[in-house]
Amino acid sequence: MRVAIIGIGGVGGYYGGRLAYQFPPGSEHEILFFCRGTHMEAIRRAGLKLFAKDGDVVAYPAMATDNAAEMGIVDVAMFTVKGYSLPEVAGAMRPAIGPSTVVIPLGNGVNNDEILKREIGTGRVLNGCVYISTHIEAPGVVEQTGGSRKFIFGSPDGETEPYRPIEAMFKAAGIDAELSSSIVRDVWAKFIFIDAISGVTSLHGVTIGIVLGNPELKGLLADLMREVESLADRLTVGLPAGIVEQAIERAGAFPPDTKTSMQLDVERGNPVELDTMLGYVVRKGKELGIPTPRHVEAYQALLQRTR
Repeated sequence: MRVAIIGIGGVGGYYGGRLAYQFPPGSEHEILFFCRGTHMEAIRRAGLKLFAKDGDVVAYPAMATDNAAEMGIVDVAMFTVKGYSLPEVAGAMRPAIGPSTVVIPLGNGVNNDEILKREIGTGRVLNGCVYISTHIEAPGVVEQTGGSRKFIFGSPDGETEPYRPIEAMFKAAGIDAELSSSIVRDVWAKFIFIDAISGVTSLHGVTIGIVLGNPELKGLLADLMREVESLADRLTVGLPAGIVEQAIERAGAFPPDTKTSMQLDVERGNPVELDTMLGYVVRKGKELGIPTPRHVEAYQALLQRTR
């Protein structure tokens, strides 16, 4: 298979790095990186250096390019860019995506599949999510600092068999991949966690450990999660009973000194996935007539801070 990893940041760097290391140029699978700037140049020059909890590697993709037309049509396209970049990058990738291309978004939002269907207009669009904490340490260098590294993907219609070969490829690369028949539920289960923990850590400038150790902040975390649970219930997502408690427990699996990606972006003055997460909940709550007061408060405060 010809596999394009679109965005070699933290998430793309880890999963793309694992794939490119297992399948170097000339292997049965061709791994292509879509990236830009000094990061791309460093990868072309010396490979992608991945420092991870499950082992460090230097990976060499078959191609690292910022021009999708150079790739030709790919069999699998994994979008690992931030939510605010997804529409633009999806448009840039159109030359590499055909009707049979399997498209897998791994962003933090719950509606990435809808965005990709709208922006690309072709391909077999799935959905997916990952549990990992990673970042670009330097051009050509990605570090994984936390998370289980679990990768879940699947078709919103529940079909699985056509995608078994893709799952097998991920597993062969040492990736903890699961092809799910309930991906909508899985993506919302991730969202209820990442939306709330990102909001609290970013708003108060504290690590995950401090949030969980402070009764007031942990209460805010639970309130935000319950608002997402209410939306999911209205949309008949099918989240399991006790999902809020499970999501809080999941947060505890990260090292206590972990900062969320959104928090780091706020601190560094970078673009922020505010509308992908908290903003989505605010908008969807208004659309469905479901109150989301804690989200509205946090969203407005963060909006003022990130302007």
